Amino acid sequence: MIKNKVYTGKTKDVFELDNGNFLLKFKDDCTGKDGVFDPGENSVGLTIDGVGDVNLRMSVYFFEKLKEAGIKTHYVSANLEDTTMEVLPATVFGKGLEVICRYKAVGSFLRRYSDYIEEGADLDAYVEMTFKNDEKGDPLVTKDGLVALGVMSEKQYDETKEMTQKITKIVADDLKEKGLVLYDIKFEFGFSGDEVILIDEIASGNMRVYKDGEYIDPMTLSKLFFA
Repeated sequence: MIKNKVYTGKTKDVFELDNGNFLLKFKDDCTGKDGVFDPGENSVGLTIDGVGDVNLRMSVYFFEKLKEAGIKTHYVSANLEDTTMEVLPATVFGKGLEVICRYKAVGSFLRRYSDYIEEGADLDAYVEMTFKNDEKGDPLVTKDGLVALGVMSEKQYDETKEMTQKITKIVADDLKEKGLVLYDIKFEFGFSGDEVILIDEIASGNMRVYKDGEYIDPMTLSKLFFA
């Protein structure tokens, strides 16, 4: 049973359960700007009816695949009727850290580095990390910075990067089978004891996907994914 609400997020609310686990309630809000979806943005930009449901369904699909692959996550179970997912407790890094894996140069990466790279250019599973801080625009942080600030150890960073690239490949390979191309994806990680684990979700709202060179919005992506 639910004990109390512990966090109100942009795309999910978090509740504490009496068994020690937590419940994520998926919402229909998406990150973006001026009504346009962008997984790299740090504020809610639009609401899409039903996106919470399909984000949960996709998350469950991929969490089950990761379980089969032996990759640790916080996923326990889901209730599709209530759009909720039960998860294990985990401690976030610092005050929250986002991890992005990029296969193509688009979005905020392209905005920062357009003097050096063309739009859509290939990136070799490039991993970057940003602090979750809306007021400061989710600032980028390096491995040395994370260690110096005491947010994570070098070992935890290396584990997080390796897991990010493994998970991204699983997602990208699955999408490729459906004729879809993953450009980038955003994750969150935490730790439980000494283990780094994937937390949050794996859903259309956190990834940028193209088909035949055209960007696919989250709802269309989910429909194509589950077609």
